[in-house]
Amino acid sequence: MAAVAAPVIVLAGLGLRAVATGDLAKYGGDALYTLLLLALVVLAAPRTTPWKAATIALAVSWAVEFSQLTGVPAELSRHSVAARLVLGSTFNAPDLFWYVVGAAAGWLAVAGHRREHRRGRAMTTRCRRHD
Repeated sequence: MAAVAAPVIVLAGLGLRAVATGDLAKYGGDALYTLLLLALVVLAAPRTTPWKAATIALAVSWAVEFSQLTGVPAELSRHSVAARLVLGSTFNAPDLFWYVVGAAAGWLAVAGHRREHRRGRAMTTRCRRHD
């Protein structure tokens, strides 16, 4: 799931930036940023619980946002588009909330997917017993 979700999230972020402006593009991008981090955590550590993956993604998002107070990301962003996309440049307190939104959405998605997967396995096991 995470291997498919990560590129879809990147495309959603790029698509959002292409069609939206203002707060929708900014804060939607913030939520998608954390959602992407969560997908990468699940991809790297598939047995991680949804709660732990969401917490790690949120912590990284917040760490990047607070690092913007140092000026280092802004300097790196002046020299690299990749750095600008990953690190941003300017601290913005409302971003912290939208990272929570992305982490919560990811937690719900991963937990729901895993619940459905377990339910499907349970059904398969029951069907095999009756064969």
